[in-house]
Amino acid sequence: MNVPFADLHAQYLSIKDEIDAAIADVIAQSAFIRGPQVDAFENAFARKIGTAHCVSCGNGTDALYIAMIALGLQRGDEVIVPAMSWISTSETVTQAGGRPVFCEIDAETYTIDPGAIEALITERTVGIIPVHLYGQPADMDPIMEIAERLGLWVIEDCAQAHLARYRGQAVGTFGVAATFSFYPGKNLGAMGDAGSIVTNDAVLADRMAMFSRHGGLVKGDHQIEGINSRLDGLQAAILSVKLPYLAGWTSARQRLAMTYSDALVDLPFITVPKVAQDRDSVWHLYVVQTERRDALAEHLKERGIATSVNYPRALPFLPCYTGRAYPADAFPHARRLGDHGLALPLFAEMTEQQQRHVISALAEFV
Repeated sequence: MNVPFADLHAQYLSIKDEIDAAIADVIAQSAFIRGPQVDAFENAFARKIGTAHCVSCGNGTDALYIAMIALGLQRGDEVIVPAMSWISTSETVTQAGGRPVFCEIDAETYTIDPGAIEALITERTVGIIPVHLYGQPADMDPIMEIAERLGLWVIEDCAQAHLARYRGQAVGTFGVAATFSFYPGKNLGAMGDAGSIVTNDAVLADRMAMFSRHGGLVKGDHQIEGINSRLDGLQAAILSVKLPYLAGWTSARQRLAMTYSDALVDLPFITVPKVAQDRDSVWHLYVVQTERRDALAEHLKERGIATSVNYPRALPFLPCYTGRAYPADAFPHARRLGDHGLALPLFAEMTEQQQRHVISALAEFV
């Protein structure tokens, strides 16, 4: 039996008629850039997250960049980011003129460690970007307490955490802004690149929208110099079709993750992911840790099971940051996750038979 890492085609087939009709409607209207489909999605997504405003853009990376530019990041400003994430979290700080300062992650949740943040704060620190990694919320209460006490802004990186909740509150509603990616493989994925920023600050929302549209909200009326990062009508229409299904897909992911954890927790060679108390993970990825990662991945591949090493190296140790010269023992939790993390197949359309095959192959590896 072959088990893919994800099955986007199966998801498409489950709602094919609706997707095809939405695409045909955009084509019939020639509403390819912005237009009514984009407006409708922005309004619907803001309501779903629980914020007043949603500013769509070209992708999740642009979303981070746009938010920091709109917040007035200056050259040399420092922004604290977790040592384990996709590079968008740190590279956009640099692109916006700032300097990313890496923070250790929690050993069990893989999200930024609030206890390590204050030691990194200097007179140049202006903000914190917690990442809700793999779909698990970061520990937002102590992060927000630090930020509010010291006058720092917080941008939540929610690229993997659509509908995740922290103590009953939706992620994306804690900081001054939050960014989302709708890359095809995300829990809510487009059929191309797409992203958005949500906020309750109307002035900030207008500034971000303006910057993402060449500096003006009306064509030809450029109030500032901006960039071109717009959500196209096709992607907006597709996302609007998928959005009502997101809660059900999320529940399916949560059931699959629970089945994995129950079945694998006693296997001696792997550590299963943990969800902290009062947090609801949406399980964008189910990442186990094992010192025998390469051998396990090969074993599963031989049995038709796809896996993924999403971030094989912690951010501070990537070639682009070698000038920082971190010691080998820095960021041990992030380094360990990079060295030992292996994501197993998990997608809403995964069948019981497929998951049993994965679990059996893991048990066989013993």
